[in-house]
Amino acid sequence: MTETCNCNMVHHLSYEDKEIILIGTAHVSKDSVQLVTSVINDKKPDTVCVELCESRYNSIQQKDAWLNTDIVKVIKEKKSFLLLSNLILASFQKRIAKKFDIVPGQEMIEAIRAGEAAGSIIYPADRDIRVTLSRVWRNMGLWGKIKLLFQLIMSLGEVGDITEKDIEKMKQEDVLETLLAEVGKSLPVLKKILIDERDMYLAQKIKSAPGRKIVAVVGAGHVKGIKSYWNDTINTEALETIPPKSRLSDAIQWITAAGIIILFALGFYYGGTKAGTDMITWWILITGLLAGLGALLAMAHPLTILSSILAAPLTTIHPLIAAGWVSGLVEAFSRKPKVKDLESLPEDILSLRGFWRNKITRILLVVVFTNLGAAIGSMIAIPLMIKML
Repeated sequence: MTETCNCNMVHHLSYEDKEIILIGTAHVSKDSVQLVTSVINDKKPDTVCVELCESRYNSIQQKDAWLNTDIVKVIKEKKSFLLLSNLILASFQKRIAKKFDIVPGQEMIEAIRAGEAAGSIIYPADRDIRVTLSRVWRNMGLWGKIKLLFQLIMSLGEVGDITEKDIEKMKQEDVLETLLAEVGKSLPVLKKILIDERDMYLAQKIKSAPGRKIVAVVGAGHVKGIKSYWNDTINTEALETIPPKSRLSDAIQWITAAGIIILFALGFYYGGTKAGTDMITWWILITGLLAGLGALLAMAHPLTILSSILAAPLTTIHPLIAAGWVSGLVEAFSRKPKVKDLESLPEDILSLRGFWRNKITRILLVVVFTNLGAAIGSMIAIPLMIKML
């Protein structure tokens, strides 16, 4: 059962013996902050649900969380892109907030403060951002990943043109959806994972939150979806699962690696020593130089660029190793991040220049750009080698 308030931002729902007040907010709106505070103060709910996952909730509670970042562990666990995406998302919100003199996600912060003051349980109801981004990444091909990466990077220069009117529009959208709008037009899977799945997840988490009177604070772009799934039973565990790489995907990687080696062998067999040697030479040059170009674009250390050039011809053949992991680790040891890099990270991510200046974000850029360069090099080199047969 649902009922909507005349203000169009507060929605009254019920589930079993629970009364739920659902507030749709803009993550960069002063009006939303005032609305959230007044509703919680007035209702004094048993529980306040916020559109935050545990990791984002903890980052709000622990301002020095950056100091615990282990960049080498991030690289080894293949989470460089996830961390980089998360930082760009945070940058997008912070720069809008700075322009309009507000704190990013302030309505969530105030919901937590008002809830604690009222003696309410604070209940993070969103899916972990790392799971969401992992599901997005796992469902995209190479071209989609390239478009996604460049859309994220381009967003670092877009805030200057945003107006108050655009902020009003954002009240009807999710921040991730706004940020990735251009990619989403050609990749419908993004909307399914970023919005639809999270609408389902939020609906179920809010319904299952403890207490009989609940105030739930979510982005306005999620309200319609939450209400549409309200009467459904959602399996949240399924939505928290990161799909494993398919056997077909693994098979294709091993088949491709075997195919490249076979191409070398055929070159020697049909074309003699010169043809075989030429094929290997072109493979080394194209994959190595493009991987090195990727590292160069990330402004990597000279040793890092050299390592990416040397590693790419081998790692592009081996499905279990990536050139970016090698270059990222070399960069991490060549230019070891210091405490000041961790402390300045929140400020550095506010600008495109800052992403390249800070040693933490530069390492992430090195990993991602080197991997993309090596992958593009493979796509160029394979057809060229076939023509040489």
